[in-house]
Amino acid sequence: MPPSGIRLDLLALRSLRSTEASVHLVLDPLRLAASAPQALALLARLRPAAIFTTGGYVAIPVLTAAATMRIPSLLWEGNVRPGRSVRATARFATALAVSHPETAAALARDGGGGRAYVTGTPIRDPATVDRDGARERLGIPPGPRVVLVFGGSQAVARFSAAVAGALPRLVERVAVVHVTGEDGYAAALAAREDLPADRRERYRPFPFLREEMTAALAAADLVVGRAGASTLAEVAAFGVPMVVVPYPHAAGHQRANAASLVEAGAAVLVADEDFDADALLAATAILDDPRRHLDMSAAARAIGRPGAAAAVAEILLALAERRPLPDAAEVEAIATGGRP
Repeated sequence: MPPSGIRLDLLALRSLRSTEASVHLVLDPLRLAASAPQALALLARLRPAAIFTTGGYVAIPVLTAAATMRIPSLLWEGNVRPGRSVRATARFATALAVSHPETAAALARDGGGGRAYVTGTPIRDPATVDRDGARERLGIPPGPRVVLVFGGSQAVARFSAAVAGALPRLVERVAVVHVTGEDGYAAALAAREDLPADRRERYRPFPFLREEMTAALAAADLVVGRAGASTLAEVAAFGVPMVVVPYPHAAGHQRANAASLVEAGAAVLVADEDFDADALLAATAILDDPRRHLDMSAAARAIGRPGAAAAVAEILLALAERRPLPDAAEVEAIATGGRP
């Protein structure tokens, strides 16, 4: 964040991603206790008009301090199944923004005191790039359909292994944009060199896609990926059918997230343990059935919320300016692109 020009203030508490018994079992409560006065001092110095949080563990001291100082706050949660920290902090937020109606109901049962809005997940703007320009930007040759494969930040090796095993057969039928991660990039480049010379341009590996991810989604005819909230929201907004492989070690969050696209008819689900080269090749059969592909694309667009960022911003600005919160219908219209 600092290299991007965004100020970063750190509290004493740390991430709770690790669960094994260690000295942190003793130190973490002490860090949390020390973070409470830190948060109070920070808010007293900054005097924010409002606070936006995604409700993780770090939000506990911040939201409790905000409630004490009567600073309005907006908590956003993108997963269908809210995590423990989100459930614990929702009651301190003035308003809640969520991606799924089920999430609002769950947080209400847990005592979330703020008004809940279904905004969707803030994403990149799908209108910033066209399909032909996106293909040219990524160096994809004209003609073949495009499959985008990316495993996110977790367990990307399984995706890379599947691509490696299927690659010679894949490039006979489609072009592949593959996000490998830093560790898998060298192997992907070597696999590209092993392809026949007239097929190499059909395989475009990248260690990461940052600004280019918008182009990759615009160019794609099929996405193969994990079930993180942002991934699913972007794929739906771009109207791309998806083969979703939920990460199995996230307390069931990703499987629950994937269910929304699968039930809508916009995606097919492959279990992590079943995803390999043969499963990847079988998944691309969606591209061989024009009617199925069209129906899945329409289903994705129907549940997409390309204006989610604007909807969240509208709520946050209302809190900051101490004006009445918008009604649910207005937020829905903004989120679905009904108005800027």
